[in-house]
Amino acid sequence: MHERNAANGYAHPEMLVETAWVAENLGRPGMCLVEVDVDTSAYEQGHLPGAVGWNWRTDTQDQLSRDIPSPEEFQALMERSGIADDTTVILYGDNNNWFAAYALWMLKYYGHRDVRLMNGGRQKWLAEGRPTTAEAPATTPSRYTMGEPCRELRALRPFVEESVGHAGRAMVDVRSPDEFSGKLLAPANLPQEGAQRGGHIPGAANIPWATAVGEDGCFKPRAELEQIYGGKGISADKQVIAYCRIGERSSHTWFALKYLLGYPDVRNYDGSWTEWGSAIGVPVEK
Repeated sequence: MHERNAANGYAHPEMLVETAWVAENLGRPGMCLVEVDVDTSAYEQGHLPGAVGWNWRTDTQDQLSRDIPSPEEFQALMERSGIADDTTVILYGDNNNWFAAYALWMLKYYGHRDVRLMNGGRQKWLAEGRPTTAEAPATTPSRYTMGEPCRELRALRPFVEESVGHAGRAMVDVRSPDEFSGKLLAPANLPQEGAQRGGHIPGAANIPWATAVGEDGCFKPRAELEQIYGGKGISADKQVIAYCRIGERSSHTWFALKYLLGYPDVRNYDGSWTEWGSAIGVPVEK
């Protein structure tokens, strides 16, 4: 299951599964596949057999306030998806697993023990000609027990403000260079809205999320990742904060830093630029 990932030297190779392993284990008892896409219509067009579909706009966001789902909402999501406390959850999605990584971060924040990412995501599965279906699976609702949130996985704005100029902390801005510079407020292919000002948090290193993956969407080996992040001052001896525009691309980098490189203290600032770029009185660099 983890041979390729162990060969890549990852700190936690069990956190990634390959498409071949998933193909061999479709329908395995105690395992739940979950697809989370940027394109919320992709799941209906075709998904892995047996996979549950989560809509990132409605299932992984609170519908009233700007936040992740409440514990009660999260519990309901897990139960209607048929996920119990001991279920192995395999997440995957489009855009190299942007929102799949965000959902994994959310599951880890709420303490789910066994959750993994399918390396290469939806794109790799389709490129390999593996089976898909348009039928949603029949799920049997489960019972799910909520624990205490792992708050150290999340950076809220006060913590980020304290971190500007802090010698023991490092920030990585995973957006494109044009977003980092303030030229764009969002990725070039998306509507340019969501923040009042462009730029970046002072002191942040710009390491776009995609530098962590190869052409097939799979993560690069550990030695390459260490050069990419360590070479820009994002090192294991610091508390690291990753951010983007709305927190999904930064979840992808959070995953690489925490589980592939094994950094001990990595936090996702899910408020990201849509919060920082609209907040009164916070410092901005261009």
